[in-house]
Amino acid sequence: MNPAFSKLQHQTRRHFLQQTTAGIGGIALSSLLAGETPAAERSAINPLAPAEPHFAPRAKRVIYLHMTGSPPNLDLFDHKPELVKRDGQDCPDEFLAGREFAFTSGTPKLMGSPRKWSRVGKSGMWMSDAIPNFHKVADEMCVVHSMHTDQFNHAPAELLVYTGSPRSGRPSMGSWVSYGLGSENENLPGFVVLISSGVQPNGGKNSFGSGFLPSVYQGVQCRSKGDPVLYASDPPGMDREMRRLSLDALGDLNRLQADEMGHPETLTRIAQYELAFRMQTAVPEVMDISQESAKTLEEYGATPGASSLANNCLLARRLVESGVRFVQLFDWGWDFHGTTSDNGLTDGLTKKCASMDRPISALIKDLKDRGLLEDTLVIWGGEFGRTPFREGRTAKSQVLGRDHYPDAFTMWMAGGGVRGGFEYGGSDELGFRVAENPVHVHDLQATILHQLGFDHERLTYRFQGRDYRLTDVHGQVVKELLA
Repeated sequence: MNPAFSKLQHQTRRHFLQQTTAGIGGIALSSLLAGETPAAERSAINPLAPAEPHFAPRAKRVIYLHMTGSPPNLDLFDHKPELVKRDGQDCPDEFLAGREFAFTSGTPKLMGSPRKWSRVGKSGMWMSDAIPNFHKVADEMCVVHSMHTDQFNHAPAELLVYTGSPRSGRPSMGSWVSYGLGSENENLPGFVVLISSGVQPNGGKNSFGSGFLPSVYQGVQCRSKGDPVLYASDPPGMDREMRRLSLDALGDLNRLQADEMGHPETLTRIAQYELAFRMQTAVPEVMDISQESAKTLEEYGATPGASSLANNCLLARRLVESGVRFVQLFDWGWDFHGTTSDNGLTDGLTKKCASMDRPISALIKDLKDRGLLEDTLVIWGGEFGRTPFREGRTAKSQVLGRDHYPDAFTMWMAGGGVRGGFEYGGSDELGFRVAENPVHVHDLQATILHQLGFDHERLTYRFQGRDYRLTDVHGQVVKELLA
């Protein structure tokens, strides 16, 4: 190491130990009381080595299904007969005063759902006719009707869900989980991202980025069509033996730089190159859904070689079955403003749900049949809800749509130790406000981490002089959701 850096390093250690009032004993006691982040002890050798959480987990892995744009909860899960009765009436001033909406001003008209509703499952929960396949798995679902958030625009709201902050720069949920748990398969990343409908998430790559965590924990975006991972294949004229020699040379150079500069990201770079080399063999195999039976492909509605949410749901099962800790699916096209027939609440919603509820229902049944659902937490939702009134731009249109709405919306979970066939919380009779058992986005994050065995207040990373966590300085575990 450069003598100047070596001297500085020793000075820093001496000063720290001299100024620590309780000395080494205090350090040891602090470690016993608070615990060290598991990843911190293994990062220098293998940052993705499996690690133990703070306590015994109910879930070992997560599949998060994000409907980008936010589905209309009042037309899928949250039945409001009173809103239907008052359809077409002016929205009460008490719900508009001092409020700002994305595309609505003045006094909009209340809008009851045009969908048909029925009670489904042994629990008798309400669902609309837009999601007929979900009716069959209702008893596996833990539905939260009292979600609320602080943001009403897509990108900030999505970032808040996944990073705990509406601004770019924080690590995403999958990165925190990968950082805390590592990967169960040394040949695969701990965190994989799959995107359907051809559009990136609203928050861009920040929604699955590693922020200030070492970059080895960021989500690896895989594709269900073409090369599974971009730039991982050997270039023309380079065989695997030559690639191995090249990586060995790069590793030697990076280790020299690490010894001289002591920068942890240099070690991360070595680990990433090695993982990419191993992935060249492992990823194409796990991403090849043609190995699945014709029956399984039919149940999901998947087609080998295509790019679709159906393919991605099947890939998600294959990935978690192979040891990936966190699989994030983003599906674009859920911004139902009603400005065109494709994003209207009748034919548009029917068409979009047809591409979604079949493969997701198949995923839940498949996981259960394979004994994976009990320790795989499946999460479904968007970044916020939709208004109980008509979107302002469509006031005179035959197409029905809703504006963005942060105050009350629905999400659901399944497996992973949550209660099946269970509904929690609720909004008022018109769907404007949470009426009972509010669940903030930070509470959801705390609950997810709890199911994975983490105290969300202790899964931290020191950056710029303070400890950060996914839930920022908020969040409570919602124990009523747990089985």
